[in-house]
Amino acid sequence: MKNQELCEHLKSLTKVTVGDGHVCEECIKHNGKWVHLRTCQTCGVTLCCDDSPETHMTKHYHAEGHPVVASAEVGEHWLWCYVDEAFVEYNA
Repeated sequence: MKNQELCEHLKSLTKVTVGDGHVCEECIKHNGKWVHLRTCQTCGVTLCCDDSPETHMTKHYHAEGHPVVASAEVGEHWLWCYVDEAFVEYNA
């Protein structure tokens, strides 16, 4: 991760996990469509972003309280903390 001020949630990460299925697990169940994907750094579920109609990852955060997600998009290497509204890029 780049040398910058990180919130405690981002500091506590020891490994970044990114889903490799390239699908939103909830959209698949309900025949939905997604725009971009995010992987929860607490449980590893991959869900759609806020630009997607169902915003499954934000719903997951509100339901489960898991604070940090990583972009699951090819070529993107960043993390977002919902709690602290903190963004950081990292080296893959």
